[in-house]
Amino acid sequence: MSTSPAPHDSAQPTPPAPSPSDAPDPVPGLLAPPELTATAWTRASSRLLAKALAEFAYEEILEPAPQEDGAPDGHALRLDDGTLLTFRARRGAYGSWRVAADSITHDGRPMTDPLDFLVRARRLLRLDGATLGHLIRELSATLAADTRLDHTALTAARLADLPYAELEGHQTGHPWLVLNKGRIGFSAGDAAQWAPEARRATRLPWIAVSNRLAAYRGVSGLDTPDRLYAQELDPEVHAAFRAELTARGHEPDGYLLLPVHPWQWDEVLLPLYAPAVAAGTVVPLTADADLRLPQQSVRTFLNASRPDRHTVKLPLSVLNTLVWRGLPTERTLAAPAVTAWVHGLREADPFLRDECGVILLGEVASVTVEHPLYDRLPEVPYQYKELLGAIWREPLRLPPGERARTLASLLHTDPDGRAFVAELVARSGLDPAVWLRHLFGALLPPLLHFLYRYGTVFSPHGENAIVVYDGDDVPVRLAIKDFVDDVNISAQPLPEHETMPDDVREVLLTEEPDFLVQFIHSGLFVGVFRYLAPLCEEQLGVSETDFWSLVRAEILRHQARFPELKERFELFDLLTPRIERLCLNRNRLHLDGYRDRPERPHAAVHGTVPNPLA
Repeated sequence: MSTSPAPHDSAQPTPPAPSPSDAPDPVPGLLAPPELTATAWTRASSRLLAKALAEFAYEEILEPAPQEDGAPDGHALRLDDGTLLTFRARRGAYGSWRVAADSITHDGRPMTDPLDFLVRARRLLRLDGATLGHLIRELSATLAADTRLDHTALTAARLADLPYAELEGHQTGHPWLVLNKGRIGFSAGDAAQWAPEARRATRLPWIAVSNRLAAYRGVSGLDTPDRLYAQELDPEVHAAFRAELTARGHEPDGYLLLPVHPWQWDEVLLPLYAPAVAAGTVVPLTADADLRLPQQSVRTFLNASRPDRHTVKLPLSVLNTLVWRGLPTERTLAAPAVTAWVHGLREADPFLRDECGVILLGEVASVTVEHPLYDRLPEVPYQYKELLGAIWREPLRLPPGERARTLASLLHTDPDGRAFVAELVARSGLDPAVWLRHLFGALLPPLLHFLYRYGTVFSPHGENAIVVYDGDDVPVRLAIKDFVDDVNISAQPLPEHETMPDDVREVLLTEEPDFLVQFIHSGLFVGVFRYLAPLCEEQLGVSETDFWSLVRAEILRHQARFPELKERFELFDLLTPRIERLCLNRNRLHLDGYRDRPERPHAAVHGTVPNPLA
């Protein structure tokens, strides 16, 4: 039988031409973000290269030598191929470095590319191949985020008028960590959708999880999930969720409800909880109606539609700064109990409650969801034990006439070079040194009192510490958040700990007294004031020496206020001549790299640095 095609029969009708609706889809074009231009990339790169040199030198990953020609503040590094990189840098408190970006040269020519520097200095930096490969990726992602921030940057004057939630989307990230917006796991499209600098409010979908997998905890007043849902969900939305469960053949009272990050659902939860979805123990629902804005931590959302509702913190299996941004099950479960204990200390202490007026944004409710396999395997990487859950945090409620901004915002500098702190000081009408005394008087007394009286510290870094201002932009008090991850207590027993509930004692991290003070040194003094002091010198005329004298004076003023705690001032001594140097970038470059491990990493310690408060 012949398989050759039949000859063409001219009598056969010609098939009709496809209509436009039948035509194949056009090949989609590719679009680059508008901010990715050569000029924008060079500007962000130059800034980040200066930061890398400064922070790597501070942590003694690099050891620059004085320039041979004796140039003022000149320093040099010999790269792997023998060529010379030179730059100018001022030294500051704690042995810090402040590198002038426009002074960096390589073989006599300007250098602006931190990626090129990583490659040329990989042996000098002692990087293995795997770490170098991941570093380049994370550094590139950080630079892309920086160009996006530059593209939409506002003046300091306009930033000063923004409400708290919107100001967060303009912050530039951790000042100490060089790779501060790597967000490994996010695509470019994910970053454009979910990063805080995208400033895109979104509705969060909810899921229902069987009580066989999920557990609820809440503080007094929110001790049942329905009490939480009555505050967080419109009645018709809550009813619709219950009706959906009923329609699928489930008993609503046997399930707990919680929002999920859409990225987490698609990338992590649906694949890893697929058996539970198939069995109906995890049930996807619709989104509620509220728009929420991601904050600097990426996984935390403020409610933009209903600011009176709670902030929600959700696990996000993205590697950013030092850790995977999940929610540890044990600590999530204990979050409301930790909140109740810390709130109890404040409410029973007239100094904290009445004089300081400190605001403790408690984590008042949580839902934890176990994974049927991973939670039973202690040896697996910790990221697989932090996959699903939610924490509800109290919203920041202020009386009329007060406003709030994260402490990190004080380090911000606008495209014209004006520091945000300079704008606020100008608006206050106060002398800069007087304004700084108000700042230190708002921040330090509650932190010092928790340390000295209760052997308890928060991690008051720029994102967790919130400064509350009066109507004239004068700092008046402190708000603190993120208890369950960042509250530590003294390992040396104190009488004030005797009433601590067992479930709180079991979950809070403990440190010896001489290291407990590191949370204030490294979180606040090294992590924020180390950068704020030179800004104040350059733009406010307050020398770095005077800046640190004002900080020391506030500590001594507090100690004079409570002479009965003299033994505690010596036990928790903030005024020692030297302190240990905590290192955040060493973790990524040398200590932990990008390897999986069963426990969360902690900051490295390398040598000591002089204490400007001594």
